[in-house]
Amino acid sequence: MQFELEAKDGASGARAGRITTDHGVIETPIFMPVGTAGSVKAVTQQQLKDEVKAQIILGNTYHLYLRPGTAVLEAAGGLHQFNKWDRPILTDSGGYQVFSLAANRKIKEEGVMFQSHIDGSKHLFTPENVMDTQRSIGADIIMAFDECPPYPSDYDYAKKSMELTHRWLARCVQRLSDTEPKYGYSQSLFPIVQGSTYKDLRKISAEFAASMECDGNAIGGLSVGEPEEQMYEMCGLCCEHLPQDKPRYLMGVGTPWNILENIALGVDMFDCVMPTRNGRNGMLFTTQGVVNIRNKKWATDFSPIDEGLDCETSRYYSKAYLRHLFISGEILGLTIASIHNLAFYLHLVKEARQHILAGDYNAWKNEMIPRLKQRL
Repeated sequence: MQFELEAKDGASGARAGRITTDHGVIETPIFMPVGTAGSVKAVTQQQLKDEVKAQIILGNTYHLYLRPGTAVLEAAGGLHQFNKWDRPILTDSGGYQVFSLAANRKIKEEGVMFQSHIDGSKHLFTPENVMDTQRSIGADIIMAFDECPPYPSDYDYAKKSMELTHRWLARCVQRLSDTEPKYGYSQSLFPIVQGSTYKDLRKISAEFAASMECDGNAIGGLSVGEPEEQMYEMCGLCCEHLPQDKPRYLMGVGTPWNILENIALGVDMFDCVMPTRNGRNGMLFTTQGVVNIRNKKWATDFSPIDEGLDCETSRYYSKAYLRHLFISGEILGLTIASIHNLAFYLHLVKEARQHILAGDYNAWKNEMIPRLKQRL
């Protein structure tokens, strides 16, 4: 994997770059649609390419390990062949599930014992077998196995958790060096910076991640309930201590305004379930503000969902028709809303990139955020 830094905004830390993988080029800053189980919910791979204009999507190691399992993925020739997505894929290691499935797991030095949310069966995830599973999945960018601590965490817990994450990272790096990719193309490991909301821990963790000299770095453990201002503070601090010549990925963030603020701090890559999850519940993000499509005010609004997007779905269907689908319980409504929200997120980061290249990102961001936040 190669990363080329193309431009920096003079008034902020915003960056524009290009990540080159064996499955194609990713122009940054970029938003990555979440396809947890190898599928972005309610959206086909063709729609992701043609309508959403996605350059890279995510899968999740924990979910793909349970279903369909590594034997099926290997027989298919990896996730790219299995789901017919021929562009880059990133896989999360399952570290977030250590946080989100807290009631069904036990953490120890060796790894994490999970109880499957599907059938209750028990599975041990270690740094080594998580690397092996991600070899089997075959993603272009893979995440180190980490512990994502909850918010709030007291200092001692956050420190011990971070130190465990660092020991696991060293084991991940060793395992990758001892094994080969399975499908004839390279895989790049990203360490994950932890440390909760403690400045000294975040600095230590960012410096430790950087010392591993991997192809890129991720910032984890944010957007887990902490106030937005604290998220920005921690993210900015991490970016100060992560290498300039490697991509930076902020995991699980967030709203359109969160993304614009964190781009200004120096983040290059984002993912979040918000556009698809909120879309399926009738919340649309648009170039003019936030729409609750279930509201009666849209019942006779025959204007397009969003004329400001280069997305056929957003320009073709009316707000009135989409509201009708939601009120009627029609599945098509979920697909249209999901495509629209994802297309909006990709449009937003593309615009951000253009303004970074033009040198006026910060002024544009400050003008855009109030508009994006308003409820229509």
